[in-house]
Amino acid sequence: MRGTTVLPGTTPCRAAREGVLPMHRLEVPMPNAMPFAIGTFDTIGPMSRADFPHRHTFYEIVHVTAGTGAHVVDLSRWELRPPHLCVIAPGQVHHWEGAKGLEGTVVLFTEDFLLDHPGDRELLRRLAERPWRDLDEQTHERTAHLIADLDDEYRRGAAGFATVLRALLHILVVRTARLPEPAPPPPLTRPGAVAEEFLRLVARNEPALWSAAACADRIGVSGGYLAEAVKAATGRTPGRLIREARTHEAKRLLARTDLTVRQVADRVGFTDPAYFCRFFRRETGVSPGAFRRGGDVHGDIHHDHRLRSIVRPEPSA
Repeated sequence: MRGTTVLPGTTPCRAAREGVLPMHRLEVPMPNAMPFAIGTFDTIGPMSRADFPHRHTFYEIVHVTAGTGAHVVDLSRWELRPPHLCVIAPGQVHHWEGAKGLEGTVVLFTEDFLLDHPGDRELLRRLAERPWRDLDEQTHERTAHLIADLDDEYRRGAAGFATVLRALLHILVVRTARLPEPAPPPPLTRPGAVAEEFLRLVARNEPALWSAAACADRIGVSGGYLAEAVKAATGRTPGRLIREARTHEAKRLLARTDLTVRQVADRVGFTDPAYFCRFFRRETGVSPGAFRRGGDVHGDIHHDHRLRSIVRPEPSA
């Protein structure tokens, strides 16, 4: 099952520290747990208002009732003037920018949860192309009641609640699709768009794109312009971000596969395994073999690139 949920006791994602465009996913700690969650920005956790570009393997519907700032989705920046509904599809790059006083409800689910209404997948993809919908007073009230019913059904967990949740979610999706499409927002500035595209390319984990020159050529800008744009947007150089991306991919392969170190080196673009080992030790402080044998290998991967506190409040210190 691709979609999952998490119980209390987990730690927050440290993706912003890595600087690599993360792919977050919901994670279930037990068999047959359903890939659905709902809560406020506070109960879902800090990742629900993440201010660094990231992607999901799941859908996210956000009902924003208060707050200022903006939400950047792909290459468009949407100013907050609540109330709004926002739909984010799997794979879309997004982050919150300068968000203050953010209030509302977040609904999270994967395609696995759309078993009863497979047609909703197409509706959701279409909605995600213009993700923000302004709500008038009447529509806002009706939406708030529907989302409150979803939340209540989820919290109670009474007999047959999964079927009821799917039905209520279907109504929410269909009603949202009926809303007028918004006018497109002004695009990001050229440097911002270049930085977003660079992050998207690096996140594809393609060795052919693991050089600043290759990314600049693919985007259609000079190496110097790319360096300036990425530095301004992220505070890091393209080379630094590429090294972090290669390191993370190597960690993932070492922790999650049975590939040999030589094979891992090849997958992350190193023809010389010895050079790969030196690179990995320089970036992580340990050798590939020591990393694979280490007791905190899985924790490292989870902390950096899994949405670990997305469903329940973080445990108190």
